[in-house]
Amino acid sequence: MIDWSWIAGHLDELTSRALQHLYLTAIAVVVGFVISFGLAIWAVRQRTAYPPIVGVTGLLYTIPSLALFPFFIPITGLSDLTAEIPLVLYSLLIFVRNIVAGLDAVPRDVLEAADGSGYSRASRFWQVEVPLATPLIVAGVRLATVSTIGLVTITGILGDPFGGLGFFIFEGRRHGFPTEIFLGGLATIVFAVAIDLVLVAVQRQLTPWSRSLEISRIQRATGLGV
Repeated sequence: MIDWSWIAGHLDELTSRALQHLYLTAIAVVVGFVISFGLAIWAVRQRTAYPPIVGVTGLLYTIPSLALFPFFIPITGLSDLTAEIPLVLYSLLIFVRNIVAGLDAVPRDVLEAADGSGYSRASRFWQVEVPLATPLIVAGVRLATVSTIGLVTITGILGDPFGGLGFFIFEGRRHGFPTEIFLGGLATIVFAVAIDLVLVAVQRQLTPWSRSLEISRIQRATGLGV
């Protein structure tokens, strides 16, 4: 049975843990994106670099999280850095693949038109390629963010100061208290869905043309277009 009165009495702690979850997630996603963006640009400019980049980031992604988080304790101690390093490493593969896929999806004729209009290489990249690649890049941000939210719960193995909402899951398991496990699991799910909905709204604001193109495709497919 779920002890709803216990949940009502721990809303302050729930809020505090949710903010910690957001903090750990945000740092990992931002740092992971910055690193991955640089790697993706390198991979697009030097195609021979793409296989080793994906190979290394893919290898890091396969390491079990229960092993990787404790691995850094002798190196960085029980600090935020101990939690953030694995979170960043796990995000790299998702980011690199989506950023490269987005940049590769930019039509060749658009690039040629930009060159013909006098764009420099840097101007073409930031004013043409990146905007057109944004839908796939944001899709990668969404996937990496939701994945990171799930992984933040695992940081609870580092001790009580970590874990975000996952703290309740580890505490509930330790004390054999299903209500606490339920609270941690449900709160994490709601948190992930809420953040993803926010990112969907951001994507729509950044790429208003993509919805117009989707509507046009649907109209053509259904014969409703003029």
